[in-house]
Amino acid sequence: MRTTRIRTTVLAATTAALALTLTACGGSDGSGGSASKAGSGRSVATADGAKGSEKASGTTVTTETGGGGEQGTTGSGAGKAAPARAAAAQPCTGDEISYAVLHRFPAQEGEHLLITATNADSKPCWVTSYPSVMLGDTSDVLPHAAKDAPGGTARITVKPGGKVYSAVALFTDSDRTHTATELSVALRDQTGDTGPGAGTGAFDGKGAPSEFTWSDAEVTNWNTTKPYDF
Repeated sequence: MRTTRIRTTVLAATTAALALTLTACGGSDGSGGSASKAGSGRSVATADGAKGSEKASGTTVTTETGGGGEQGTTGSGAGKAAPARAAAAQPCTGDEISYAVLHRFPAQEGEHLLITATNADSKPCWVTSYPSVMLGDTSDVLPHAAKDAPGGTARITVKPGGKVYSAVALFTDSDRTHTATELSVALRDQTGDTGPGAGTGAFDGKGAPSEFTWSDAEVTNWNTTKPYDF
């Protein structure tokens, strides 16, 4: 009889403990919800460490980058697929760039060649530093302008149809001068390497070929505004 009483007591204690546990958790069908419902909204970590939330009606993923974020919803409850994440801009190779050169202030103080580079592609790309320029039939690459504003190591993203500018400052400080109507322009990457060059002519404000003269010349960094825009 003692053994029977001990087993009965243990069974009663176990039943009471189980009842207390179910009451604390809200029960299997109480207001606290079941375990499957509680787990229907969970944190999701994306590949780059950003966080989003996953809901029963679909998956909402918010991706944060250095330039902002983008949000999309997937799943049967959303009815639409998330927009594809924008691809990061690649460096401009030169093939997608068209150049125009305007000869400004001929034979005056501040004379220069304004180089306008336009992204003729359907995708954005970035430029950096300053263009590699050779004037006329010379083989010397022009140096960077000593008094140019800092920022030559920055990447400038050029959207489709967008423009960036550089300028070749022309000086005639000696009797040893050169004269030309054409020049070669190439892009540099962040290591200073130069891509393929493109030959182009210089034109005046009316669109006619313009002859320029120099004994020394230097070039400015790419910029989103026109250099020497007096």
